[in-house]
Amino acid sequence: MIDASVVICAHTLDRWGALQRAVASVRAQTRAPREIIVVIDNNEALRARAAQEFAGVTVLANAGKPGLSGGRMTGTEHATALVICFLDDDAAADPCWLEDLLEAYRDPAVLGAGGPVVPMWQAPPPSWFPAEFAWVVGCTYAGMDVQDGRIRNPIGANMSVRADVLRRAGGFASELGRRKLGFSVSGRARIGGKAESCEETELCIRASRLFPGGYFAYRQRARVHHVVPAQRATWAYFVNRCLIEGTAKAVLRNLAGSGDGLKTEQRYVREVLPRAVASELKAAMLGKFSSARRAGAIVAGFCLTAFAYTATRLGGMAEDFSQNLSSRAQIWRS
Repeated sequence: MIDASVVICAHTLDRWGALQRAVASVRAQTRAPREIIVVIDNNEALRARAAQEFAGVTVLANAGKPGLSGGRMTGTEHATALVICFLDDDAAADPCWLEDLLEAYRDPAVLGAGGPVVPMWQAPPPSWFPAEFAWVVGCTYAGMDVQDGRIRNPIGANMSVRADVLRRAGGFASELGRRKLGFSVSGRARIGGKAESCEETELCIRASRLFPGGYFAYRQRARVHHVVPAQRATWAYFVNRCLIEGTAKAVLRNLAGSGDGLKTEQRYVREVLPRAVASELKAAMLGKFSSARRAGAIVAGFCLTAFAYTATRLGGMAEDFSQNLSSRAQIWRS
C-alpha cells in the first residue's frame, strides 16, 4: 500500500500560528500519513518550540544549504514513505488532500502529483489583481495548463513526488528556490542576482527526462488554502515578483530548452493572457473600471517578466546557473 511522508518547511516565528494550522490540517486527514516532518531553517528558537509543542512530529534543523530547497531535501533524506508530500508552512490542506493525492499513484506512470492552491487573503485582494497572475502569490492561476489531468509541474505549496524519483533526479536545486531573505519575506527583486523561483518546475522537467513516459498528475480534490498576507497584496510586491519570475524563467529556458522549459509559458502568453486582456477590456467598455485596471496589470506583469527574462539571458546569468545545475544533476545520477 502506498503511504506518504509529509514535509513542512518553516523559518520564522512570525508564522507560528500558520504552522500550527498546517500541522493540524495534516493530522486531520482522512488518510493519515506515515509521518509528519517539520524542517526549520536557521531558527533555533522556532525549532525548539516546534519540537516541544508538536508531539509525534519529527522536527529537524535544515542540514542543507539555507533556504526552502535545502529544507525540503533535509526532509527528504529523513522520509521513509514511498511518496513525499510537501506543504507550505502557511498553507492548510483540505481533509481529503492526502487521500486524493495518493490515489494518483495507482498509475505506475505517475511521478508526482499536486492540486489546487487557493489564496486566503488576509486583506481584501486589490481590485486590479488579475486571476491570471495568482502565481505571483504562490497560488493556482486562471488558465493554468492542465491537459487530461496532467501538468508539467505542481505548485510547491501543494506537491508530492515518489521518493525514489525525487532522489534519483537529484532533488530540489538550491541554486533556485526561496531563501530567508528572498522574495518570500521582502518581495525585493534583484535582476542578475538569485533566481529565487521555479525550483519545482526545474525538478519536474529533470525528473520527466530521467523517467520517459512518466508524468505529473493534477488532482482537483487535493486542495490546499494558502495564506496571502497583506504585504503581498501590493503593487510593489507584484512588480518585484514578476521580475524574479522572469529571471528564473531565463534559467529554465537555458537549462531545459525553449520546448520543455517554457512550453507552458508559451501557451500562457499566446492564449491565456490575450484572452484575459480582451475580456477585461470588453468589461471596461461597459463601465467596469476595475476591469481596465486588471487589463493594465496583465500587460504590465507580462512586460516586467519579459524584461527580466531578457536582461538575465543577455547578462549571461542564465548560462552560469544552468551549468551549475547540469553539473549537479550529473553528480546525483552517477
